[in-house]
Amino acid sequence: MKVLVIGGGAREHALCRSLSLDPDVTALYCAPGNAGIAEVAELHPVDALDGEAVARLATELGAELVVVGPEAPLVAGVADAVRAAGIPCFGPSHEAALLEGSKAFAKDVMAGANVPTARSYVCTTPAEIDEALDAFGAPYVVKDDGLAAGKGVVVTDDVEAARAHALACDRVVIEEFLDGPEVSLFAITDGTTVLPLQPAQDFKRALDGDEGPNTGGMGAYSPLPWADPKLVDEVLQTVLQPTVDELRRRGTPFSGLLYAGLAITSRGVRVIEFNARFGDPETQVVLARLKTPLAGVLLGSAEGTLDAVPALTWRDDAAVTVVIASHNYPDTPRTGDPIEGLADVETQDAPHAFVLHAGTRRDGDAVVSAGGRVLSVTATGKDLTQARERAYAAVGRIRLDGSQHRTDIARKAADEA
Repeated sequence: MKVLVIGGGAREHALCRSLSLDPDVTALYCAPGNAGIAEVAELHPVDALDGEAVARLATELGAELVVVGPEAPLVAGVADAVRAAGIPCFGPSHEAALLEGSKAFAKDVMAGANVPTARSYVCTTPAEIDEALDAFGAPYVVKDDGLAAGKGVVVTDDVEAARAHALACDRVVIEEFLDGPEVSLFAITDGTTVLPLQPAQDFKRALDGDEGPNTGGMGAYSPLPWADPKLVDEVLQTVLQPTVDELRRRGTPFSGLLYAGLAITSRGVRVIEFNARFGDPETQVVLARLKTPLAGVLLGSAEGTLDAVPALTWRDDAAVTVVIASHNYPDTPRTGDPIEGLADVETQDAPHAFVLHAGTRRDGDAVVSAGGRVLSVTATGKDLTQARERAYAAVGRIRLDGSQHRTDIARKAADEA
């Protein structure tokens, strides 16, 4: 099968890496890709938000499956355009992708599906904002209703900071704070059948100890040794399947990757948010543990035949990924800095550790930074302790001027395991 992946971040590099290892994949393309993806896939330029351009490229390449990685193209309807061209596409329609594109829409779907989530208000005026903040009290949870690249949520004890964020949004969801650890659980679905993957936990704050500003994610790990072994089955029955069933009932069936961001609270599992695509950086660790070849599962989702796909199989290994970010991230990052040490990781740490590129590009013979999150250094091991050691050993070989990374990814879970 010929596969075209749309996107150019570490999530897409993780997808391309797994697809490149799948014996059923005879040709692999990525648009627009990055410097690392170029090592496993043939790159093509494209405007990822232009559905007609993506469909035209897929047709020219003879692609038999298109995988749309990021959320913005999905909300823009790129998957619809690809399917209209007669090509199977992994990713939800524009209407179904509003599950991520609009927090208010997601709350409405959860109410219809009786999915447990935080109480919330949808606000459009300063008076409504003040009323909602007063109703819930601190900590304040304020979410931009639209897409914000993982940075549209503010959680703070400072009511003025909460109010300022809310006022900067056209429409905002203000909700009660959910206590307890957070879990990311992905599921692949064709609109009827739901195949859950293994859970992961990511780290949103920029600095050690969960300090500093919110980011798109600074690292992740899987499995979760502290989680209830029944967690995946419980979430499938109370969250994932009811949501898929509700969207189908509404006439907007959801096929692709349904991502549930969960809080394990003192009152049980609650949904924090839904995303309509693989999460970054959790994809890096989840796919590192997936033993089942990926292409057939994604095609089953795209063609509505997931019920015929065998049960997924998983490696016993643990996986940890550490994000190396550029100077000044998550504010306006510095780009264009050369990255050194990538070959050292390949020669000294492979196959247990590898580097997935996010914000990189080629500049002559050099690889340079081209975004805020630059690399995801990923490693596997017999347990989280070994995976952490291998990941941080590989991080130590990479040189990028002014770069930053957290030193405590998966530390607590490894110590308690």
